[in-house]
Amino acid sequence: MKLTIKSYIKSLPKDRKEPVNKIIRVVEANIPTGYAKILNYNMPSFVIPHSIYPAGYHVTPDLPLPFIGVASQKNHIGFYHMGIYADSTLLDWFISEYPKYCKSKLDMGKSCVRFKKMDDIPYELIAELSTKMTIQDWITIYEQNIKI
Repeated sequence: MKLTIKSYIKSLPKDRKEPVNKIIRVVEANIPTGYAKILNYNMPSFVIPHSIYPAGYHVTPDLPLPFIGVASQKNHIGFYHMGIYADSTLLDWFISEYPKYCKSKLDMGKSCVRFKKMDDIPYELIAELSTKMTIQDWITIYEQNIKI
């Protein structure tokens, strides 16, 4: 059976299904036009499709250019946003806004925000973050930063 976003969510533990699904719905409702929702790297993702950016992801050109991903990990839900990894202004904005929406301390890697408490996921902040980078913005930043 081919893995789909629907089957991915269905396979999650009960306490993760709704939060992961809600994050996906929030991103989908707020992300600028043109991003595609697919399963990428075995997680629900929003990407720039090859029809818009034929070069794809430089590491694996067969894959579309990744932008946002959501994954249920062992101890958290990971929210991967390549824009906050590549754009320091957007990262600074996100870090300063996070405490306004969340009781827990920000737990973050380079592009991954880790949500360990399912009842403290800042959906409104995720919605606002999702609006902040158009496809052209992401392509421009991506091309400025890749080392080919």
